[in-house]
Amino acid sequence: MQGFFVTGTDTGVGKTVVSAALAMHMGHGYWKPIQAGPDSDTAEVQRLAGCRVFDRGVRLPDPVSPHLAAERAGAKIQLSTILAQAPTDGSWIVEGAGGVLVPLNDREKMIDLMTLLSLPVVVVARSALGTINHTLLTLEAAEARGLEVAGVVISHADGELSPADSANLVALREALGPRLLGEIPSLAAGAELPISALDALAARLWPVQAG
Repeated sequence: MQGFFVTGTDTGVGKTVVSAALAMHMGHGYWKPIQAGPDSDTAEVQRLAGCRVFDRGVRLPDPVSPHLAAERAGAKIQLSTILAQAPTDGSWIVEGAGGVLVPLNDREKMIDLMTLLSLPVVVVARSALGTINHTLLTLEAAEARGLEVAGVVISHADGELSPADSANLVALREALGPRLLGEIPSLAAGAELPISALDALAARLWPVQAG
């Protein structure tokens, strides 16, 4: 499999918007191998990017940590099963659930799946206070596993920043240096990112030609 794995420093941080933008800009398909809660991400990426989607994988009804969602459903997440279901050709934007250390079962975490897929990693980080620690820990965990980190996207999904948040963000930008791919602007509460804006966003995040 070719493509990128999009992970986040937290849940609800903007992974799906980044995944849609990259899928549209690069001409890749989209796959979310583990979904806990309603599978709105796949439908949203397809709506935004108009890309092909691969809808096989683990689908669990409760919007909680994957290991707990599986336990509540009387199931167990098996990485061998996920890999057996993975697309075998083409290039894909693969979106994780939660962050890199979210548990999948009593032994394995999301980063174990990332390691098995061995795709370059795009990290989506919050802009709010606490993001330096969360982002650098995520990068350290990925690099400790030998994963290639393609870079970091900072998401302003939390809206207007406080003075402390702004100062913190300056420090994060400096710490990331060339690993910072770009930033997602904030949207008004309840607003949707216009489909027409996605490719321009992705071009800023990732300066490659689609195809």
